[in-house]
Amino acid sequence: MKFRLGINYWPVSSAMYWWRRFDAGEVKSDFRRIRAAGFDSVRIFLLWEDFQPLPTHISMQALNNLITVADIAAHNDLSLMPTLFTGHMSGVNWIPGWALESGAVTAPRFRVVTGGRAANHHIKNWYSDKRIIRAQARLAGDVAAALGKHPALWAYDLGNENSNCVVPPTRAAAAAWLDTMTAAIRAEDASHPITIGLHMEDLEEDRRLSPVDAGRVCDFLSMHGYPMYAAWARGATDEMLLPFLGLITRWMSGREVLFQEFGSSTAAHDSAMTTSKTSPIPLLKEDEAARFTGRALGALHDSGMTGAMLWCYGDYARELWDKPPLDRATHERSFGLWRSDYSGKPVLAEIEKAAAWEGILPDGQFDWIDLSIADFYKNPRENLRRLYRAYLRTRRADSTG
Repeated sequence: MKFRLGINYWPVSSAMYWWRRFDAGEVKSDFRRIRAAGFDSVRIFLLWEDFQPLPTHISMQALNNLITVADIAAHNDLSLMPTLFTGHMSGVNWIPGWALESGAVTAPRFRVVTGGRAANHHIKNWYSDKRIIRAQARLAGDVAAALGKHPALWAYDLGNENSNCVVPPTRAAAAAWLDTMTAAIRAEDASHPITIGLHMEDLEEDRRLSPVDAGRVCDFLSMHGYPMYAAWARGATDEMLLPFLGLITRWMSGREVLFQEFGSSTAAHDSAMTTSKTSPIPLLKEDEAARFTGRALGALHDSGMTGAMLWCYGDYARELWDKPPLDRATHERSFGLWRSDYSGKPVLAEIEKAAAWEGILPDGQFDWIDLSIADFYKNPRENLRRLYRAYLRTRRADSTG
């Protein structure tokens, strides 16, 4: 099996407003650029409100645009991973109005945007709300019916960091939701794999949908990790954090793991800035980000991950900077591998190297794990910190042995 090399995609000109401003010509140019750089896979996001404006209505225009994207991917020999129920994205929860609680409430952890505007409402818990569960199953089934026989389709993704939107009320509710969504997809398409986009906080806390739970029904699991967001990492460019998170996920689930998201935000190549004016997240120099990416790709490959997907395609156009999420999350403006003028950053040289790798290296050693999964979740954050130190000691011993 070849190490899969992918990218997370939103267009430079429209970001999360893509489906409302759909431009097939832009996608054609972008996908040609992505393929020429050495990538073989693209992860896209089905903004929930745009695809399902009402619980009983799936937008045919959005589905047709999705098929157009798949056609463009196939033309460029790119595999496509659509992410359903998006959902959480770049520090904002994009939720259709019908899936929100009524009445004003205290501000949620993440801003909620619906109908293009911020909404001071909490999200209905879609693991327990039967109306939402039926609606999500309808969307999942219709997407599978539309794409199931398409040559570009690689896998379905059941969401992007869903626990940043809502946490299941019980583990049984999470299991029932997973069963319903996977059954809806497999009723239309039993041949393509299903995954779910988990993230570091699903390991740091027990959010009742862990790799154990997801591994029961998913064909493989996906993990996200960013050293800049981890207080217990060795710094913003600690590449070893990524394979560690992936291996913990594989240990818990017994499934192969794709590292579905990692990356770094960069300062303008002609700037000396190290942070943005409104965000504490560090901005790396472009050459520093390139070195981090190269080390991270190597570490993920060597640890037996099935592939890695970079965050993200391009820096966003300045015209979007006054809109969510870029108005507040200013570091999100510049995660791209291409600048907003489509000139490439130095990191693309690292992609070219990784594209030549032939296979996946097996690494099933978990001798640095000294507790059970049940014991892990008794104090997950501290156990994660402790196991990371043990993992690093083992890797240092291996390198000097």
